[in-house]
Amino acid sequence: MRIFVTGATGFIGMPLVKELIGAGHQVVGLCRSDDRAAALAAAGAEVLHGSLDDIDSLKAGAAQADGVIHLAFKHDFSNFAANCEHDRRVVLALGSVLKGSDRPLIVTSGTGLANTAPGEPATEDNATLGADIIPRGASEEAAAAVAAEGVNVSVMRLPQVHDPVRQGLISYAITIFREKGACAYIGEGYNRWPAAHVLDVARLYRLAIEKAEPNAKYHAVAEEGVALRDIAQTLGARLNLPVKSITPEEAQSFFGWLAMFAGRDSPASSEQTRKQLGWQPTGPGLIADLEQLQVA
Repeated sequence: MRIFVTGATGFIGMPLVKELIGAGHQVVGLCRSDDRAAALAAAGAEVLHGSLDDIDSLKAGAAQADGVIHLAFKHDFSNFAANCEHDRRVVLALGSVLKGSDRPLIVTSGTGLANTAPGEPATEDNATLGADIIPRGASEEAAAAVAAEGVNVSVMRLPQVHDPVRQGLISYAITIFREKGACAYIGEGYNRWPAAHVLDVARLYRLAIEKAEPNAKYHAVAEEGVALRDIAQTLGARLNLPVKSITPEEAQSFFGWLAMFAGRDSPASSEQTRKQLGWQPTGPGLIADLEQLQVA
């Protein structure tokens, strides 16, 4: 397949490009900077210069592809709601090009969108919360909209994707911990975040695009839930910082924008995904990668 990848030079994007090329696919990667374009070309991909703000470049990439994997997202969480609405427009634009064909589109979302009972792990067939409750819901709402127009679209929901360098939202927490001089969790810290190693996630995207199943929902989850207390304690040892519990009332002043996530219990299952795609994660766990965290 000739596959167009947005976010091709990103944390998940580069491993995904290599995974796809290694499996015999051609890759066209969206890229806005010359230095990253060189790395993308060195990996064996074709470079399409453009950005998420250049809708024409997105449509051009989709038009020349047998399938599209949409990974890119503006990770400025101080402007989170607006960026989620921008992602809605991107998905609609990609879908408009693929309408009337069976060419697959994979839209990226998050496991935290699932509407579950407290303490229950999110499953692939859970109803999801709308953008009026969690802004990231805009991506799945857009996926549903293009599916209604006949686009072969599926959704990949991500947990905390990690290696020893980056760990999803935890990377932002590390910056906060360093600024505050302590690693904190809220209350007893038993709330959980699901996780998966980046190479396992890249392989799952490949399996999903090859399957090309319309309206599928996948969870890229290797570990159903890692307690925030364990994350904070591991980071405290690695960063040589004290570890403390803070109250829910203190969370906003300590975590800032991250407070909306830091207290949530969001375990997630990937049982259905594993059965549907034969996916078996093999990478290191989150705590193992945090123990190898590259400390500047």
